[in-house]
Amino acid sequence: MVQNDLTPLSPAETEILRLVWELSKATVQNVVDRLPPERQIGYATVQTMLRRLEKKGYVRHGREGKAHVFMPAVRREEVIGSAVGSFVDRLFGGDALPLMHYLARHGRISEGDIEKLKQIVNDHSDEEKGE
Repeated sequence: MVQNDLTPLSPAETEILRLVWELSKATVQNVVDRLPPERQIGYATVQTMLRRLEKKGYVRHGREGKAHVFMPAVRREEVIGSAVGSFVDRLFGGDALPLMHYLARHGRISEGDIEKLKQIVNDHSDEEKGE
């Protein structure tokens, strides 16, 4: 699936998909068991969300005995790329710098994170130069 082909997810669907990624393979009950207790999402609701995720192309399922086992159908990086790209386009007109500025000013990025970002930028710059 190409990033632009990904249908946007609700926050609840995103949470369920994150758990499927963490588990690699998951039954509905596995997902229910991993949800924080304060979420109070029932089995039927999780089952419905997994089916929606399957229709949207984010997960697929197979059978193990009588149980449906759900597996990721897209890589986390694809979904992050699509979601972040869409967010930056909508809120910042495609310019990620205001987002980074906000994150830095509000303590969401540490000094260590900034150093890692510098290394990523340097590595990317080297790749573009063909080094």
